[in-house]
Amino acid sequence: MADFAHSTLGQSSYPRLTRSLSAVESWGFGLTAHISWTALVPAIHAALGSQAIFVWIPAVILGMLLNYQVKRLGLHFINVAGGTPNYATKLLQHYPGLARYAAIGYLLNWVSYLSVNTIVLRDLIKVNLETLGITCPDIFLDISFTLLPFIVAFSGTRALSILHLFFIIPAFALLMTFCVQGLSWLTFSPVSPGFFPSSWSSLSFVDWAKWFFFVTYATYSCETASSFVADSRYPTQTLRFLDVAAWMMPPIFLGGSWVVMRLATNPNLKDNAFLNLVAASRPFWGRFAGVSVSFLLVAACLLGSATVVSNCPRILYQLALDNHISPVFSVVSRRGVFVPALTLTLVLCLIYLIWGDVARIVAVGNIGWFVSFMLLHLGLWLRRDRPEILFPRISLAILVLEVVVLLVGGFAWGWLNLLIGLLFPIGVIGIDAVIRRVNFPAFHPDWWMRRYRTRPVVIIKDSVILQVSILIFLLCSAVAVGWLFGVKLNKVATAGGENIFVVLLMSVAFVGVAIACWTSLPQVVAIAEARVAAEHLFTVAQDGILVVDDRGIIRQANPATESFFGVNPSELRGNHLNKWLPALVYYPEQWTKRSEQILIGNGKNRTLEVSISDRPHLDFQEYVVILHDITQRKQAEQILRYSEAQLRQEAKQLISQLVHSEKMSSLGQLVAGVAHEINNPVNFISGNITYANQYIQDLLRLLQLYQKNYPNPAKEIQQETEVIDLDFLIADLPNLLTSMTVGAERITEIVLSLRNFSRLDDAEMKAVNIHEGIDNTLMILEHRLKPKSNNLAIEVIKEYSDLPLVECYAGQLNQVFMNLLANAIDALEESLIISHSSFATGIDAPAASRRVGQIRIHTQLTNQKQVVICISDNGLGIPEDVQKRLFEPFFTTKPIGKGTGLGLSISYQIITQKHRGKLQCISTPGQGTEFVIVIPLNQQTF
Repeated sequence: MADFAHSTLGQSSYPRLTRSLSAVESWGFGLTAHISWTALVPAIHAALGSQAIFVWIPAVILGMLLNYQVKRLGLHFINVAGGTPNYATKLLQHYPGLARYAAIGYLLNWVSYLSVNTIVLRDLIKVNLETLGITCPDIFLDISFTLLPFIVAFSGTRALSILHLFFIIPAFALLMTFCVQGLSWLTFSPVSPGFFPSSWSSLSFVDWAKWFFFVTYATYSCETASSFVADSRYPTQTLRFLDVAAWMMPPIFLGGSWVVMRLATNPNLKDNAFLNLVAASRPFWGRFAGVSVSFLLVAACLLGSATVVSNCPRILYQLALDNHISPVFSVVSRRGVFVPALTLTLVLCLIYLIWGDVARIVAVGNIGWFVSFMLLHLGLWLRRDRPEILFPRISLAILVLEVVVLLVGGFAWGWLNLLIGLLFPIGVIGIDAVIRRVNFPAFHPDWWMRRYRTRPVVIIKDSVILQVSILIFLLCSAVAVGWLFGVKLNKVATAGGENIFVVLLMSVAFVGVAIACWTSLPQVVAIAEARVAAEHLFTVAQDGILVVDDRGIIRQANPATESFFGVNPSELRGNHLNKWLPALVYYPEQWTKRSEQILIGNGKNRTLEVSISDRPHLDFQEYVVILHDITQRKQAEQILRYSEAQLRQEAKQLISQLVHSEKMSSLGQLVAGVAHEINNPVNFISGNITYANQYIQDLLRLLQLYQKNYPNPAKEIQQETEVIDLDFLIADLPNLLTSMTVGAERITEIVLSLRNFSRLDDAEMKAVNIHEGIDNTLMILEHRLKPKSNNLAIEVIKEYSDLPLVECYAGQLNQVFMNLLANAIDALEESLIISHSSFATGIDAPAASRRVGQIRIHTQLTNQKQVVICISDNGLGIPEDVQKRLFEPFFTTKPIGKGTGLGLSISYQIITQKHRGKLQCISTPGQGTEFVIVIPLNQQTF
């Protein structure tokens, strides 16, 4: 799926999100908004009573439509993190100011959610602690519950997502039970007050707009799972959960609100979430209502905070990638920690805590949130022609409704809060502008990247001591805290002790995971990484690696052992190693640490170097056996030891071949000299034949005049005429002169070809016609292309492209053409010989050998200004093992005296070193061979 646009930063080398989250983990974050319903319903219920349902119904419908639209956007922006606000920036890419404002407004509402959760938890714990006679400073609780999710988030993404998933499942199940069981009790219980109220109070539009503005805090946030698409292993499954989240809204937001509205009717409950939910659930939960509601409220707060520290950094991360904010927020560690983004989130959260109470925080945070969705619907309308936009006209209608609700509802919550909420995103954008311009190291991505790439200076070699010490400390602390609370609970016989237990239980779980993230989990991750690295080395090692027990029985074998023993590694397990290496005695403790063993297999003896090391464990003993094949080394030693005389003889042959090669290199000079010497007399003969022909024609005309005017010559003249056969002489002499002219012209062409082929005047690089060099080479080899005895002629097919002049060393390049064409002719002659011999003996020859010999020469110029010359034949082809050695010096498959093995080697050096090109052989046995030359058109600019 393609994005609308990507910034330059998005293509940078900074670490990117790894798809490490499972689909289930990302689903857990998508249920946070449903749980947050527990904190919202008491307030609207206290204000509107039964009329609250008319606020929830349209809010739920719009929320469900939003989920479907966000799902479609997510499928289009499959690699975009942060979800809805970052989709809005894509839709509003032509309006970067509005796009940035929409994303920051969305972010600030989530940050406010964490601050509200902190205050709610502080009040809940403080009330319960006071009943036990325990006092705790507000500042301590505020800081503790604010930092708690950040401590886990700063240690990595996976721990936080697993912790969130662990508690969200029972909390959501309990909430669904509350809704379903409550509705069932209202419907079927004989003591039910009735499913519907007996009367309905009136609801003004101002009140409706005010509380619609309020409840969108939950109904618009059920698309949170989309924030984790970029680091989900199964992004489409993550987005598919948005459908589920949408259909979970009616039973919770509508069904749960209806239960509270019908059962929590005492006006003294006011807007206290705990009291309202306990009152609503006590009829069907009985004495378990208090502890269940406590668990729901604490889960809503802690899980909401965990979602905030997971969601907000991803929003900032994607904004930085898209160049909407400072690039420092795009930095993420390899463990998935967004340190700069988390730091900014923490700072904003502390600002909320210091600045206001719950009502003010919610009002201010929700304004930027509401404006963010207004701008999202505006972007959907502006991009209505795009296939990822589902309901463009509905989006326009929702936008108009939201504008009215913002004006009416926003002023209903207070004009000052409305103004602050509208200006707060601008203030955050100003903070980002300062970060961009201040020359402080921590404000630049490179500073963080250097820290991530640097290994820790202090490495704990024995982490067991540290882990055990921490475990002892935690156990002692848990026992001490438990004893303290037990004493207090015994002294104060009051209800509600189980409530503080629930708070304590979930808080300790978060604290325990936070401590583990900073102590044990890094060690576990390091061990897992070391195990994966060891398994990788074990798998990719070229040497055979075996693990045997103390009796020599093979327990493990890596894939490389199959090439040694010729059996699958799984078949080795359970067998004794001396089954293949008989020299090894039964018990490994008696084996030599390093030895050479003979392995017999497939009829061949192989020499293995066997290294053995013991690997003691607490409960058993293992041995690691490493097998290294040294057969070739042994053979090389034997050759060096027993073939010294042969090497000397080969050295003499090599010297002879080099001398021959040097003579051949001088042949060009000789050819050029001979051509020059022949050229002068040939030019003399060729130039005089024309005049001789003219003179003879004149003499013949004069003779014809004599015959005409003196028809009866003297007897002596008649006798001489008969002797020389004058008539034949007159008829044949012009033919003779014509043959001499043709011969002289042929000699001239040959001399020209010799001179062009030798190219003595082309010692320097020049721009030449490649086709001319090929044609001259073919002319020299023309005698080999003609038919001989019973063999057919070799057909040359030229497929020349329109090439410009090519910069090259023409003489050396002609030598390459000569070598390749001569080899092609040799291959075709060999093919014809095999064909005739096979025909004579009645054996069916390969198809390639029965075809007419063809040499195909193809040239072309590529778009990269590379000249390609392909010379192919339809001979027998070259076996694969021979192809690998074609360009080695002195390697030849021809009989002694037929070739030196230097032609292709020299050609390879000329092309690759002199012309900085490539020479490649492509051959299929039975189908022919093709040599491909690739050289630059202009050597000077290469």
